[in-house]
Amino acid sequence: MIEIYADGSCSGNPGPGGWGAVIVRGENREEIKGSVENTTNNRMELLGVIEGIAHTPEGSEVMVRSDSQYLIFTMTKRWKRSANLDLWRRLDELTANRHVQWMWVKGHDGHPENERAHELATEATAEIVPKPTHFDTAGRVHMVDVSEKAVTEREAIAKGLVKMQPATAELIEKGQAAKGDVLAIAQTAGIMAAKKTSDLIPLCHPLHITKIAVEFKIHRETSSIEIMATVKADEKTGVEMEALTAVAVSALTIYDMCKAVDRGMRIEHIRLVRKSGGKSGTIELEDLPENAPGA
Repeated sequence: MIEIYADGSCSGNPGPGGWGAVIVRGENREEIKGSVENTTNNRMELLGVIEGIAHTPEGSEVMVRSDSQYLIFTMTKRWKRSANLDLWRRLDELTANRHVQWMWVKGHDGHPENERAHELATEATAEIVPKPTHFDTAGRVHMVDVSEKAVTEREAIAKGLVKMQPATAELIEKGQAAKGDVLAIAQTAGIMAAKKTSDLIPLCHPLHITKIAVEFKIHRETSSIEIMATVKADEKTGVEMEALTAVAVSALTIYDMCKAVDRGMRIEHIRLVRKSGGKSGTIELEDLPENAPGA
């Protein structure tokens, strides 16, 4: 009887994940593991068992031990299969040529091979989870060294939203706010903030910015103002933080200039929508209007 102890792991679910399996043949044992960049915990539980069984000869008698009820009870109690059908098919193909028994075990029950399978899955996941870049190997905070990076044209576009009462949006649109032209001042504040990002965010690099644009769109139907900031630079590192800072400070300025008449304003959904330049190339996180900068 060949014994297989398998486990899966996922950071984020979905997210980067790993699987691990310990295969015991009498006095001999083998450890295997692997990882997938975008997956789920259930897929990793399945893949750990699949890879373990695949390492056994056809016709073998196999005992699979796993702490995944999803896996074990689907195989023993015929739970409905509604997802991961590609992996279930592969598992069926492997088990058709072997005599497989299934045993559910409680996770972290102290059995050394169960624990080792868990460690292997966790190790495999850790190998592909992005590491924090602002800490050195000793865990100390540092600014990332970009001296070896190539200078490329960098661009980032960020957006955000300020929600308010209809009367407040009307005041801003008509330029009748008591403190003056809200959008003109918010635009200036956003541009100034983008230029000062490295002073505000401790580990950002000072950059030679070539373009900053802050634009506004008033949505009457939702009584909100959409902010979009575009930042460009010929640099060794990206300008995402500069674009996000421009949006954030523009939104704060709108709030500051109108809070006397609308205490219930909300700043929402500040996010990066597009970036380009560097090794990662262009990353589009949401569609932009055809006439938008960079679209």
